Amino acid sequence: MASTPRAPSSSGRNTLTARLTNTTSRPQSGSRSRPRTVATSTSYSDNEIICAICESRGVSPTIGLSFVNISTSEAVLCQFTDTQTYARTCHKIRVFAPSEIIYMKTAEDSKLVSIVAENLEVQKFDIAMTGIERRYWSETSGHDYVHQLAFPDDLESLKLSVAGNYFATCCFSAAMKYIGLAMELTFAPQTLRIKFEPSEGSTMIDLSTMASLELIQNLQNDKSRDCLLGLLNQTLTPMGARFLRSNVLQPSTDAEKIGKRQQALGELTSKEDMFFAVRTALKSFVDADRVLTTLAIMSTRQDFHYMEQSINNVLMLKTLVDGVKPVWQALAGANSEELQMIRQLCDPGNYVQVENLLARCLNVDVRYSTKPLDLRNQRVYGIQAGVNSFLDVARQAYKELSEDVNDMFDRLKGEVEISVELRYDTDRQYYLRFPASEVKDNSVPETFINTYKKHKYIECQTLDLIKMNQKIKDAHNEVICLSDATVQELIDEVRGTIHPLFKISESIATLDMLAGFAQLVTTSMHEYVQPEVHTDSFMIKAGRHPIREKAQYQHDRFVPNDVYATPQNRFHIITGCNMSGKSTYIRSVALMAVMAQIGCFVPAEYASFPLSHEIFARISTDDNLEANVSTFASEMREMAFILRNISPRSMVIVDELGRGTSTTDGLAIAIAIAEALIDSKAYVWFVTHFRDLPRILADRAGVANLHLSADISEDYSKMTMRYKIADGYEEEKFYGLALARAIGLPSDVIDMATRVSEALHERNEARKRNPHATALARKRKLVLHVKERLGHARDVAVKGEASADALRNWLRSLQVEFTLRMRAIDVESEPTTTVTVTEAETETGAVRRARSSGSSEFSEETESEREETRQTTDEKVTGGQPKDVPDVIGGY
Repeated sequence: MASTPRAPSSSGRNTLTARLTNTTSRPQSGSRSRPRTVATSTSYSDNEIICAICESRGVSPTIGLSFVNISTSEAVLCQFTDTQTYARTCHKIRVFAPSEIIYMKTAEDSKLVSIVAENLEVQKFDIAMTGIERRYWSETSGHDYVHQLAFPDDLESLKLSVAGNYFATCCFSAAMKYIGLAMELTFAPQTLRIKFEPSEGSTMIDLSTMASLELIQNLQNDKSRDCLLGLLNQTLTPMGARFLRSNVLQPSTDAEKIGKRQQALGELTSKEDMFFAVRTALKSFVDADRVLTTLAIMSTRQDFHYMEQSINNVLMLKTLVDGVKPVWQALAGANSEELQMIRQLCDPGNYVQVENLLARCLNVDVRYSTKPLDLRNQRVYGIQAGVNSFLDVARQAYKELSEDVNDMFDRLKGEVEISVELRYDTDRQYYLRFPASEVKDNSVPETFINTYKKHKYIECQTLDLIKMNQKIKDAHNEVICLSDATVQELIDEVRGTIHPLFKISESIATLDMLAGFAQLVTTSMHEYVQPEVHTDSFMIKAGRHPIREKAQYQHDRFVPNDVYATPQNRFHIITGCNMSGKSTYIRSVALMAVMAQIGCFVPAEYASFPLSHEIFARISTDDNLEANVSTFASEMREMAFILRNISPRSMVIVDELGRGTSTTDGLAIAIAIAEALIDSKAYVWFVTHFRDLPRILADRAGVANLHLSADISEDYSKMTMRYKIADGYEEEKFYGLALARAIGLPSDVIDMATRVSEALHERNEARKRNPHATALARKRKLVLHVKERLGHARDVAVKGEASADALRNWLRSLQVEFTLRMRAIDVESEPTTTVTVTEAETETGAVRRARSSGSSEFSEETESEREETRQTTDEKVTGGQPKDVPDVIGGY
């Protein structure tokens, strides 16, 4: 396949870069091709992407970004407001994975540049960062580039999109100027796919969450396909693989787009003939983006290699054009809107001009081939006969020399007594190969030269064969030179008409991704279901972890679990013993949410999801040795990032927070962070081993306690994991000791640990029996409970859902209830008091009605009823002496 033209040399490029920077720039790697490191190995391509970045001044800066993909002839402009942590900026850059980032030279010491360099680890992943002069960041030049390079059909809408987006336009100007001067590459007019992406429309997933959820790479083995991208990547084209990766890293928040994809996927899974026809048509596709880009870019290199690549590009273009019609035919009868749109774009009338130009110059049966000998023959016979008489003569010479090689080989086979094969590769051209087992004592015929052993074969040549190779090469080169004028003329004519093919390429990528989803859904051993999106609740029946289910299929059946979370039940505390499946459970919820928002079906019997605009995960517990950061410091830094960027539309999963420090400090921090997460109104799944945490937060509004239990024998010698979620928190006190005994820890160590654990448990229970400490804890819970109810009342009042009288009556009832409960706690904490007051006894009259009055929590009651309530409850607490109820609510 043809490669994208590069700069002439690293030294020449450095000289040109100096013109842009006018100062000493940061060191850059000599090679333009970025090595595929662990973090970037899932990009599926060596894309050459230049990113330009700038920002406005202020506390909430406006960020401008421009990404120009030289490998696929695509440019993306972005402008949005970010926070001081630049979370959305780093996420956007991470998704596009640029090979080089440019910025204003005057901003070299800015906070933006330093944070981007730190978060993207530019030195580790060899991402060049270059500062260039301020004068190249010109809004006027940016608009000129848009007018010159954009597709004619997109120009007017693109002008409206970039109008007013000063920073994005300036970044585009700087990127194009850098590509032109430093890399000596120029795009032909009207051949660059330019898009403007608004800040909304996709989910933000930070780098830590990408790794924790194993979205694009397995945590244990970076070469493994056991990650979400590896599971979903059933694509057949390079465009489809790139499009899928982009969607996994930034799922859509557009319910309409998701619905269209689901409808198309449902049709592909239900219509078997259409599905197989589409998959068959996609198998023959070349990398359309790269083919069209190589034709759109005009390089200064005009040597023989450029001529050879030019005819390769033309052959790939013909192969691409020939492959579109089968897709159009395969989608005949499609009913879904998405598939109908793809079929409309693939209509032969959209590319008939390109097809006619190719038919005028190229032979009908020529195609691009990945086999070296076939590709050379296709290059030689690509141009039609009669276009150039000298070309016809050169082709005849090439044909005769090729026949002479075959005749010489036939004679050679008759002269030797071994099974010789005539083979071909790009470097040696024709050579001979035969099994090493047919030669005794390593004695080969004397006519064989350049002999060496490769695996079970011996490869060699003869002197006559080498001479013939040179003659054929000369004839081939002459054909290429004589064909070049016709090829370049054809490319110039095609450049002005290929912009519909870029849109066809995008539609093929979408179709390939959807067909890959259909392949996964139809070949899975278990059920996948179409989820509902844009609801306000997480509801999953028999959901399964998509990656673990596939990995465990050969060994054991995966246990499904249910998920239920509503706006009134947003914060879930999950407890359970080690290895009970807590981390797998919360990861499965997040992974299914990502799958739903990219338009894929999910592994469950039923599922509905709200649209999450941010997904955060705090799971990893490994020390960051390179950054000299401990486990606890790392998780605190990640939680600080989450708390700064969380919103009511966020989804958060937290696994065993605070275990990297002392138990007391860890519990205190876990409680404080849990309180902040509850107040954020986000959907949260919080896994913990702190036994007191679920008890402390049990009375908070919106909190639900869940656990994954295990069956433990009476002597703690055997544990059986159920892997099933259940209500309530884990009651088993010594599951850690049971697991240690079950996996074979020495018995004397287990016995000592058991005695210590029982002693500590007895001491804690004695403390809990202290009436004053218990009373204080109950009062704190009661105050928090009142705070929650008052907050809900405030929201109802703001929305105007209750009258002033109803609100006043409800507040009086709450005042009575709060006062009586506080007095009841005081009475119960006194050991000499004989009167026992329970919450059930104090819930009389207006209190009970207020608690059961429905969603608004307000109900009408008469003054006499309220007075009766006060007298009745006061008598129970004070022994029959009514007292005035103090205005305690007003003090909060």
